[in-house]
Amino acid sequence: MTDRTPPPDRSRPARLFSRSSWPEARHLADVLRTETVGGALLLLGAVLALLWANSPWSEAYARLGDWVPWPGGAAWHLDLNLAAWAADGLLAIFFFVVGLELKREFIAGELRDPRRAALPVVAALGGMLLPALIYVAVVLTAGGEGLRGWAIPTATDIAFALAVLAVVSSHLPQGLRAFLLTLAVVDDLFAITIIAIFYTADFHPVPLLAALAPIALFALLVQRGRTWWWALIPLAVATWALVHASGVHATVAGVLLGFTVPVLTARRRAGGAPAAGGPAAGASRDAGGLAAHLEHRWRPVSAGFAVPIFALFAAGVTLRGTDLGALLTDPVVIAIVAGLVLGKSIGIFGSTFLLARFTRAELDEDITWSDLLGIALLAGVGFTVSLLIGDLAFGAGSTADDRVKTAVLTGSVISAGLAATVLVRRNGVYRRVAERERLDADGDGVPDVYQGSTDS
Repeated sequence: MTDRTPPPDRSRPARLFSRSSWPEARHLADVLRTETVGGALLLLGAVLALLWANSPWSEAYARLGDWVPWPGGAAWHLDLNLAAWAADGLLAIFFFVVGLELKREFIAGELRDPRRAALPVVAALGGMLLPALIYVAVVLTAGGEGLRGWAIPTATDIAFALAVLAVVSSHLPQGLRAFLLTLAVVDDLFAITIIAIFYTADFHPVPLLAALAPIALFALLVQRGRTWWWALIPLAVATWALVHASGVHATVAGVLLGFTVPVLTARRRAGGAPAAGGPAAGASRDAGGLAAHLEHRWRPVSAGFAVPIFALFAAGVTLRGTDLGALLTDPVVIAIVAGLVLGKSIGIFGSTFLLARFTRAELDEDITWSDLLGIALLAGVGFTVSLLIGDLAFGAGSTADDRVKTAVLTGSVISAGLAATVLVRRNGVYRRVAERERLDADGDGVPDVYQGSTDS
């Protein structure tokens, strides 16, 4: 049988981005949506920053972060260096995805029911108040210098924490991930509020009021189901620029835009509500509405590009010639590490225990207090937002900022290590239970392999 497949036409030039290359692109995007890959890229960016900042090429690293690509943008406060663009610009994409998550949780997730939302909300509050109190107490005891950084240990890094949980959670209950995600989402909401209120310098109300116009147009388009990138992206950029010019941190623009996107609830889906964007778009968005659609599109950009690049510019602490003894005894460093490791775990675990003790709230039947301890420790990973608040509190590139970066990295690593130790042990317990249940298929309490040998 002869092969009738026509030979490839080598006379025609190769086409870039041909249709056959899109499946690989979709596969790469799906990979970037997983927590383990996003957390690994975040960690890679931080490790690369540390190595580069302490290498013989450290001056090149500093020059790259200080380079101003658009020096003529001073009128709009856009004469930012690359490090500032990473913190103010790229993180707006990350916070846009956070805003979509928040909207979904409030409309169709755990936070829509006040009774179910009480536990993660109280846990998040306890996990923010106690770290702040520990920070303030340590700094005041040492003389009070550095109080402006009180909010640094209050934040939890969603990507990093979920990545650690994904690595160790082959048999852990699914409720743990839902609890951590809801806790981290509420935590981010409070962190955004703190940034907007306490870390806004030189507030200018006119640009902020002007930002309402592109936000309204953006909301009008997405509420009608329009995902025209050529219209939405310019409106998002205009919103970002105006919020930045107002003095409010520009990442707040991402959250505001995320809140405007509609979420398709289960009731609307069951009632046969038309999908946004007409029939052509309906099949791809029925699962969760336009918010889920946009989150699906933008999460790979956030996890695969925005957050790792921010980590690359934010985590570069130069330790050469540094007195490590003096650094590790610095009150700000001690306050941040204690806030992340002790404040987060005790605040979350303690507030949850007290809520369960004095109200009718209770843990899911599949989750134990040992599981919750592991999650509380894991919430001490405060990488991305903690570094951002440190930059806002003390100024990027300052001596205090270097101490903050060292403390955040140290506290996050200790928290992740302690959480992994607890959760790996708990994962082993659940794995042994699952193995016994698998062997005991008939449910009589005796493993079938033993029962079969007895019957024979």
